[in-house]
Amino acid sequence: MKFYFFIFITFLLGSCVKDKPQEPIKTAVSINADTKVLVVNEGNFGWGVGSISLYDPSAGAVIEDYYKQQNNNATLGNVCQSITKYNNNYYVVMNNSNKIVVVNSSDFVKTATINGLNSPRYILPITYNKAYVSDLYTNSIQIVDLNSNTISGTIPCLNGTEQMALIYSKAFVTCSNSNYCYVINTMTDVITDSIPVGKGNSSICIDKNSKVWILSTGNSTQSIAGKLSRINPVTLQIEQTLNFSNTDSPNKLCINKTRDTLYYLNNGVYQFPIISSSLPSNAFINQGTKLYYGLGINPKDYSIYVSDAIDYVQKSKVEIYKPNGSFITNFNAGIISNGFMFE
Repeated sequence: MKFYFFIFITFLLGSCVKDKPQEPIKTAVSINADTKVLVVNEGNFGWGVGSISLYDPSAGAVIEDYYKQQNNNATLGNVCQSITKYNNNYYVVMNNSNKIVVVNSSDFVKTATINGLNSPRYILPITYNKAYVSDLYTNSIQIVDLNSNTISGTIPCLNGTEQMALIYSKAFVTCSNSNYCYVINTMTDVITDSIPVGKGNSSICIDKNSKVWILSTGNSTQSIAGKLSRINPVTLQIEQTLNFSNTDSPNKLCINKTRDTLYYLNNGVYQFPIISSSLPSNAFINQGTKLYYGLGINPKDYSIYVSDAIDYVQKSKVEIYKPNGSFITNFNAGIISNGFMFE
């Protein structure tokens, strides 16, 4: 009886002991994954904390400063504006550091620096060895030799040039300080035309019908309304203009994989089928109290990535939504995430 009583007491006491909480399983980022997302983080102006985050959707894991990890704790510099992949290289444009950092696409290790720039914004590859670089403060577009990673020439243009797009040997250049976008003959590197698309034009997409779409933010303080314009790249005629209200500030125009639906930010994420004749009246994804700042559409699965800059000081929160607008997940990136590159 004493033996069975001892067994009973032992069982009773053992059942009262709470299980020890298990440590969460930490999933590593697969750098060589077939699907990955690079997040461009501006960083605070003057702080020198611009960065690129690497997100692995299959693992749900992120490296918040991928460049620093791959380059012996070196930093990119001040205000990371954009990233472009070409010729097995990434070109990371550092706006306030006046340079473009060239890194190998296989391991994200720096291989070169393009210096001599003033306030670069975006780089547009034109040929295998030539690219254009837009600039915020210089009255010209820089021509870069991609073989030597040096400036080989300039194209006179009003300052404030932003995103660019290439089609039919023509480079369409948006300009936030102008009412016009500019057209460059890429064979001669000469501006051949200008198209009135509205104040504050800065983002551009090409749809499945080879039409050029340009989004102008306008200027709400001056009661200048923004515009969404569709341009025929052959005739250079504006085929459609859709006007926003004076209080709107539309920006960050993007397009999906099939190039039949546009997306943009305007205190929320808006969706616009290219066959539509009017702008949507309601947000596709509501912003609420968040501060949406960056936008991108993943061509792998049509998912929508939007960054919440929060207060421009904390690390951004990137939210991912299904194509139908339902929430999937979120993750932390760097400070002031403004855009995405999907691979």
